[in-house]
Amino acid sequence: MDVYVVSYIVLAIPAFFLLIGIELIAVRIAGRNDYRLADSVGDLSCGIVQQLLEVFLKTALFAGYAFVFERLRVATMPSSSGLAWVACFVGVDFFYYWFHRMSHEVNAIWATHVVHHQSEDFNLAVALRQGAFQGCMSWVFYLPLAWMGFPPAMFLTIVSINTLYQFWIHTQLIGRLGPLEGVLNTPSNHRVHHGRNPKYVDRNHGGTLIVWDRLFGTYQAEEEAPVYGITTPLASWNPVWANVHYWVELVGLARRATGLGDRLRVFLKPPGWRPEALGGFQQPRDVDVASYRKWESNPPKAWVRYAFVQFILALGAASFLLFRQDTLSTRALALGAGLILASLVVIGSLLENRRWAIPAEGVRLLAIAALILSRLAG
Repeated sequence: MDVYVVSYIVLAIPAFFLLIGIELIAVRIAGRNDYRLADSVGDLSCGIVQQLLEVFLKTALFAGYAFVFERLRVATMPSSSGLAWVACFVGVDFFYYWFHRMSHEVNAIWATHVVHHQSEDFNLAVALRQGAFQGCMSWVFYLPLAWMGFPPAMFLTIVSINTLYQFWIHTQLIGRLGPLEGVLNTPSNHRVHHGRNPKYVDRNHGGTLIVWDRLFGTYQAEEEAPVYGITTPLASWNPVWANVHYWVELVGLARRATGLGDRLRVFLKPPGWRPEALGGFQQPRDVDVASYRKWESNPPKAWVRYAFVQFILALGAASFLLFRQDTLSTRALALGAGLILASLVVIGSLLENRRWAIPAEGVRLLAIAALILSRLAG
């Protein structure tokens, strides 16, 4: 999901939640455990943070595409041509593949993408778990399309299709789809992509089409059921920590490295790379399925119920802000986004059973009360 399509994604939010609700009912009827409340709150919190940040960044990031199209394009693809639309679709999917692949092969890009892979569950809510800073990296990969002359409106529409398509493939309820597995990115193909099993790591990077993986040697069919998540579990429901934890790891590793070359390579090499003096490359570890257990925080049930209610309120506030972003002042947007972000952090701390959660919640409620009183007084 990209910075360029925020309006389309916002419009699709009701459909996303409807489909999540349908899947939730279906897995319960089937007796499956594909959803955990805290994990899903964490997924959706990350999605909210990403969408809120894009309110402030989307114009600046899209300016690069517009600049190349206006000043540097070598042709102009006609919007009236069906062939141009097909070519744009193929081009978007091709460059998405290379962005997605590089986001698994370059640490500095992986740091913005890792958020999407942190969940140890796999369901439609995970599709909305996106890195807040991923758009800061992805936009560069699409600039050749602007240079070729694909108009911004055409590009936005096709990226929207590519993005929205990828929502439905985050499910365990749909099995293999026969011949389509060789052409399209399907739930089976994408389950592989989210697996932390060594044979599944860094495979199946396609967006809509899986043909790029087959052409460039990154395809892996689904065999045994994947174990989901990253090789070292995040062990947190905090959306801010989810977005910064890998940067913290990289900076710590760079500080321990000796020499400017190794310090730079920390950010440019693939995940798992270490200087020889620090142990060398760390291969993904195999998963002992028999002993593997998903991380749980086990907070008091009263905290869980309270956190869920507060999350629904925060979700409502975020939805209001996103749908009304064009009518609100920058100050109102910043204040609202800040309060929502703080709320999500505190909600995560409650679900993690943190010692400081209750005092933090008290401060948050006082801040909200003060804001309401100030508005009434004004």
